[in-house]
Amino acid sequence: MTQKQIKIIEKVKSEVKKSLKNDSTGHDYWHAERVRKMARRIVETEKVKVNLFVVELASLLHDIADWKFYEGDLEVGPKKAKKMLSRYKVEKKVVDHVVKIIKNISFKGAGVLNTMRTLEGKIVQDADKLDAIGAIGIARIFAFGGKMNFPIHDPNIKLTFHKTFEEYKTKSTTTINHFYEKLLLLRDRMNTKTGREIAEKRHKFLKRYLDRFLEEWEGKN
Repeated sequence: MTQKQIKIIEKVKSEVKKSLKNDSTGHDYWHAERVRKMARRIVETEKVKVNLFVVELASLLHDIADWKFYEGDLEVGPKKAKKMLSRYKVEKKVVDHVVKIIKNISFKGAGVLNTMRTLEGKIVQDADKLDAIGAIGIARIFAFGGKMNFPIHDPNIKLTFHKTFEEYKTKSTTTINHFYEKLLLLRDRMNTKTGREIAEKRHKFLKRYLDRFLEEWEGKN
């Protein structure tokens, strides 16, 4: 990246940190920073040629206004990101690429197909998914569940594998059900070899945690 681009990245970091400083759902600045670092790791491991400026900006801004906290509105985040990048006079084709990634990055239900098309987008998407599984993913899902008033677990609430985004964004669930309805599906939705390898380890950790949780729930351990 150029010195100008590096300076813009630092400004965006500062603005994201300020904007998300009160987040308690696991969608805070540190999540964005972990996604940025993981995306860079994937790029370096895969040895692929990408627009790293796009990768870093999309990583930092992908949750700047997550639809889950804006009544399912998928346009809020892209609009906010576009406005910010325009202030820093980022060239239009970069802004458009970043906005497209933000629009398409999120999991929107078990039956909803992945619409990410560019390599930069697929890398950022993998990095975001990886932060949703493993030890940090477990911490984040309980933080999110508490904020959304989800019960931790209720064995009487049936699992639902949502076929549409409308179903996914309006369905009330439990935090443990969300493991099955989303987190355990992410390993098989990775775009890159590196993403799949890391996801395999984190997926196994998720499974071990769930087994232990359910044993304790039943008083077996």
